[in-house]
Amino acid sequence: MGSVEERTDTGAGRGTTTEVDPPRVRGTNRLVALLRNSWRQLTSMRTALILLFLLAVAAIPGSVLPQRNISPEKVDEYFRAHPDLAPVLDRIGGFDVFASIWFSAIYLLLFTSLVGCIVPRMRDHVRTLRSVPPAGPKRMDRLPQHAVLAELDGTGRQAVAEAGGELPAIAAMLRKRRWRVAVHGDTVAAEKGYLKESGNLLFHISLLAMLVAVALGSWYGWHGNRLLVAGKDHSFCSTIDQFSESGLGPRVRDTDLPGFCLELTNFKARFLPSGQPESFSASVLVDEDGGAQRPADFSVNSPLRLNGASVYLLGHGYAPVIRYTDRNGKSITVTSPFLSNDGNLTSEGVATFPDVNLDPKTGERDPKLQVAFEGIYLPTAPDQPPFVRSQFPSERNPALMLIAYRGNLGLDAGLPGSVYSLNQKLIREGRLTQVGEAKLLRPNESWTLDDGTKVEFLGTQQYITLSVRHAPASTLMLVSSVLLLIGLMFALFSRRRRVWFRVTPAAPENGSTTGGSSLVEAGGLPRTDYAGFADEFDQLVAAVKRGAGSREGTE
Repeated sequence: MGSVEERTDTGAGRGTTTEVDPPRVRGTNRLVALLRNSWRQLTSMRTALILLFLLAVAAIPGSVLPQRNISPEKVDEYFRAHPDLAPVLDRIGGFDVFASIWFSAIYLLLFTSLVGCIVPRMRDHVRTLRSVPPAGPKRMDRLPQHAVLAELDGTGRQAVAEAGGELPAIAAMLRKRRWRVAVHGDTVAAEKGYLKESGNLLFHISLLAMLVAVALGSWYGWHGNRLLVAGKDHSFCSTIDQFSESGLGPRVRDTDLPGFCLELTNFKARFLPSGQPESFSASVLVDEDGGAQRPADFSVNSPLRLNGASVYLLGHGYAPVIRYTDRNGKSITVTSPFLSNDGNLTSEGVATFPDVNLDPKTGERDPKLQVAFEGIYLPTAPDQPPFVRSQFPSERNPALMLIAYRGNLGLDAGLPGSVYSLNQKLIREGRLTQVGEAKLLRPNESWTLDDGTKVEFLGTQQYITLSVRHAPASTLMLVSSVLLLIGLMFALFSRRRRVWFRVTPAAPENGSTTGGSSLVEAGGLPRTDYAGFADEFDQLVAAVKRGAGSREGTE
């Protein structure tokens, strides 16, 4: 830009010209502008709705796919059923959806967006609540709703006079109908429907509180899963090492877990004729720290509430009781839980006997003479083969199909493996060899192997699968959910609208200087889409007409 010439008169006919530099325009910081625009986009209502939708979509895999923190056994089954797809899903957090990076990113962005959206809206709403309805426009005939009332003198005006005039009478009528009223000169202004914005804010604040509750539950909550077999010998206590799977929040230590022990004393399951479960109920003995042992009952929809933890019943199954007598006449009895793989509780599992067939001189075990049995348990076995599936979930005709293996179980080498299946690699390598053919055993039946040892099927014990959890923000989540629904109802069914009534003295009638009537002009404006506003406006005009004893003019 060039300089600007400025002429200054210094006398008659004389002047001097000076050059003045133009004002320097300060350049806008592009980084600041980018951050400001990004913040505006993030805190807009449109972005909040998009993030809320993305959060709902991101939660779908957590409902469709099994989750490790809830059912690790189901995750293992998914890996076996989908060996190619499961590792890919595992790498992207498909089995830990709610702890994945991408879910947390959406969660934090939604939290930030809600905070940035709620704060200014709340400030504006508080300012609106503290203000009075604004004065009406000069041209009410341009409003969506408009009417003119010509007030008569005489008895009608006398009734208005008793109320203190037209304006106080109209204001009193509107207040009785719960309108916020303000008088501006010759105009009565009224507004209604503030609950709509209040409901919107309550909805978003409740949603924000729900996100806070989820965060608190993630930080200070913990969970543990356990399979509990009936009987005193199979009780468990709430220590981390006794849970088959557990997870602690970042703010929780092992020593923070409440102390208690559970013993399953009875389990009852009822099934419909179709085999569908009707009800599950478990009876346990509870031994909490600082208290006497007490019995307690709980079911699927009624968890066991303890001090600092809740015990949920997830399912149940059968644990066959198998006794093996080795070459030395030593008998060992094990109770092995079998995992069910269908609705009729056809169950598969393994019973291992590593400490059998010991050397009678040294007392050491021979790795080549260890014994294990793979089996399929059928609560209701068919009358004719094949014996591969149960016909009903309860024990009407129980049977156990066993396959015997002898060899090295790999326990001394510290090889990792599942307690519910044998290491198939050992079988392929010939370190474990099958003994004879599969054998079907009924309760209290026995099977003598080729080396003279004997295995007996003594019956079953029932077991239950438990999920022990501590959710510190569950009350906050419940209250927030209820308030969210209340706020949503207010936001959906409340309508904000404004009306004005202007009283204008009319010209005297028939040249008289007194006794002229007044004109009452009414206008209405809905602030949101409201199909019923025309009827409501007509009712207000009719109420003013009746109260003032007037006749209505039309336009």
